[in-house]
Amino acid sequence: MTADRLRALEAGMPVIFGGDRITHVSNALAEAFTEGDRLLVLDRTGDLLHIPLAAGDAAAKSVERATKAFSEMASVSDGQIDAFYLSFADRLADDAIFASISAANARDVRKAHDRGRSTTRLELGASMRAAMIEGLRGWAASESTRGAHVETVRHDGWHIEQYRAGLGVIGFVFEGRPNVFADATGVLKGGNTVVFRIGSAALGTARAIVEAALEPALKTAGLPSGAASLVDDPSHAAGWAMFGDQRLSLAVARGSGPAVDQLGAVAAQAGTPVSLHGTGGAWIVVADDADPDEVTTIVANSLDRKVCNTLNTCCVTRSGAAVLVPAVLAGLDLAADALDANAKLHVVEGGEPFVPAERFTNKVSIARANGIVDEPSAEMIATDELGIEWEWENSPEITLVIVDDVDDAIGRFNDQSPRLVATLLSGDVLLQNRFNEAIDAPFVGNGFTRWVDGQYALSRPELGLSNWANGRLFGRGGVLSGDSVFTVRTRAFQEHPDQRR
Repeated sequence: MTADRLRALEAGMPVIFGGDRITHVSNALAEAFTEGDRLLVLDRTGDLLHIPLAAGDAAAKSVERATKAFSEMASVSDGQIDAFYLSFADRLADDAIFASISAANARDVRKAHDRGRSTTRLELGASMRAAMIEGLRGWAASESTRGAHVETVRHDGWHIEQYRAGLGVIGFVFEGRPNVFADATGVLKGGNTVVFRIGSAALGTARAIVEAALEPALKTAGLPSGAASLVDDPSHAAGWAMFGDQRLSLAVARGSGPAVDQLGAVAAQAGTPVSLHGTGGAWIVVADDADPDEVTTIVANSLDRKVCNTLNTCCVTRSGAAVLVPAVLAGLDLAADALDANAKLHVVEGGEPFVPAERFTNKVSIARANGIVDEPSAEMIATDELGIEWEWENSPEITLVIVDDVDDAIGRFNDQSPRLVATLLSGDVLLQNRFNEAIDAPFVGNGFTRWVDGQYALSRPELGLSNWANGRLFGRGGVLSGDSVFTVRTRAFQEHPDQRR
């Protein structure tokens, strides 16, 4: 039986998903769909994803280049790969070369401001540039894991050798984060290749990096040009098309929670292993015996900027709240002062008696993605809103919740958080150990939350931090790094020709 091609859609057309459910084609989708386009139906949600021909072709061509390059990487030396990282880093460090990248980034930032979008992670400033350079040079200095011995199993007359090998083509989608563009090339260290799709807000910056630094570095080192390939299409559809391509060996996504979840569903439906790095937001639990001065310092140090390991929710035990809530608020205000901004507090129902009343009545200027707005310094939220992640610009923003005890905090974390970072402030060693065992998070600490970072904690650039919102991870930790992307090959060595079972 030969299947026909989908050439058009009609408004109201029923579409089956999940085996027993039905959704319908919208008027907008029916009007936009033309011959040559694709319709991707997500079985899990019923989402109808329209992939225009141009977006599908852009993704397919980039994956094709990376697939071809992967076969060529087998004949590339470790020295060539290290030369690529050094050349890439040197080009980013060269002020004359970097000028074009900086100019492109400035244009991206202006456009984002004009559209009222956040630019916190978009701006490629001096610190981000330095981190990119450091990361690339770190890969050059690291030991190669290609062909690394895993295990030897000996038998009578023959033996087995297992060793690491490249996994294949890694598909990578990230929103508006130029630094990840450099970090993700870490997968080349293990003989893999990578395909990038970056959000429209940072596409100009990405194009400039490719033209001025990435492609010249590949050429200088003698690596195949498709080893790191940009999908030059700003649409979400290009990301769906790429993640739906079964030639990918791993699909990695970083960005906002819903967008990352949708991309993960696309890849999973295609049968591709998925590593998602979306919603984060760290939690700090303050026990009765916590030192107030230490609480203030740790809260402030967990709020220096907004990223996924920034403090988002602070749980304070009820019996210590009279002393410890002021310590938390002092840390929040200290962080705001350091950023020359005002703080924003969200108080879960029941916590208002511990917060000065004037915080709820005083209006302050708060930096939002669309500009400065006047808001109350503190507002109430419902108990079931603990999972909200505050995407702040320059005004530190947290949720405060009063809990009965540490066990109550653990239950709330496991039920409502994205399950990424959890910290307990307590000097009780037994309580710390119980907290570590009961909390459902890949990253657990006893101090500030911002330690959760591959470069900072493990001295190697990360591709992303995986939360446990969709279940625990198989066979690796929550830090995805370039050297953790590999497969294992098994080779047999037979000593006698008459060996048989």
